[in-house]
Order: sequence, then C-alpha cells, then structure tokens
Amino acid sequence: MWFQWSEQRDYIDSTWSCGYLLASSFVFLNLLGQLTGCVLVLSRNFVQYACFGLFGIIALQTIAYSILWDLKFLMRNLALGGGLLLLLAESRSEGKSMFAGVPTMRESSPKQYMQLGGRVLLVLMFMTLLHFDASFFSILQNIVGTALMVLVAIGFKTKLAALTLVVWLFIINVYFNAFWTIPVYKPMHDFLKYDFFQTMSVIGGLLLVVALGPGGVSMDEKKKEW
Repeated sequence: MWFQWSEQRDYIDSTWSCGYLLASSFVFLNLLGQLTGCVLVLSRNFVQYACFGLFGIIALQTIAYSILWDLKFLMRNLALGGGLLLLLAESRSEGKSMFAGVPTMRESSPKQYMQLGGRVLLVLMFMTLLHFDASFFSILQNIVGTALMVLVAIGFKTKLAALTLVVWLFIINVYFNAFWTIPVYKPMHDFLKYDFFQTMSVIGGLLLVVALGPGGVSMDEKKKEW
C-alpha cells in the first residue's frame, strides 16, 4: 500500500467519489491499522485489542473495495476473520495462564465457540479452490479437499487434517500465485501477490489449529468423554 499509495487513493476516490482528502485518509488508516495490529500481535502486546482492530480493518476493506459482492473474495476475507478468531481464542487462554495450577472445570465457553467459528471460517478459503470440471485431477482434488474441510470443521482428527491442508494449500499457493514470475508493471502481478499473502495468512490460521487443537466443541474433544 505504501508503494502504490496513489493507485490506492485514486481507486477509492473514483469508486466512492469521496475526494482526494478522504481517499488519502482511508489509505493511511488502512495501512496504519494493519501495521499496528500486526506489530502488536507479533510482539505479544495487547493482542486482543489488536485482533479487534484487525477485524475492523477487514470489515472496512470488505465495504470499501466492494468485496461484499464478490463471493470468492468475500470467502477469503471471512477465512482471514477465522484466523483472527483463533488468534483471539489463543490470547484468551494465555491470559488465563496466570492461574496455572488452579483447577478449573472446563475451558470457558466463549473460547470454545471462537475456536469452532475460526475453524469453520478457515475452511471457506478452500471452497474458492474447488474446480467444477470433469478432469480426473480436479475431481480427486475436490474430493480430498472437501473431506479435509469437513474434518477440520467438525473437529475430527483435526490436527492431522489441518496439517495436511497446510501442506496442500502451500503447494497450491506457490504454484498458482507465483507473482514473482510476472513483471511488476502488469496488473496480474498485484492480483497474484494479493492472493499469495492472503493465502499465507490463512495458512497461519491453520497452523494455530495444529498448535492449539480444535477446542471443546469438536468430535475430538467429545471422544475423550466417551
């Protein structure tokens, strides 16, 4: 956004007819909000507030860039929101770690449902990768991908399914979104770069699922009670 300031500003201005000043303010807010939120998350300071701020940025982008009417980009933005939900759940558990050693009945319900919501939203990314054609590879990819999505969503064999999705999505991302092979001056370079880093963010969310597990609202957790 910093290196394409004028393009971003002109796009907002032409789309919303809001004028030079408001368009520039939007780009600045968008840039500052993302950088501040990410720095706070990486430094492990005020993580919950950073997550709420990033939720706001995603919502703002969804409206400003008319993502609401593009199903593919909307699903990918929701998948980003799922990653943030998982990060928020993880930060809540860290906040409770000061009471380590104190017996508790179960995890707090809000955290459980945040993990469930995060898992469900994350799998929306894979719905945009389904190909509806008759080739053998596409059919196989759809079957395997759908099976893994369902496993993550319901929380069954969750860590293994999520790790498999991480590997699969990373390979697909490097193959299909290789923006470094496209000259910088071509519009496709920016489109592929956007998809590449957005997909990497979703991979980060899936790695949180691998690290933290599915949470209380899942088949894996219910099996422990049987």
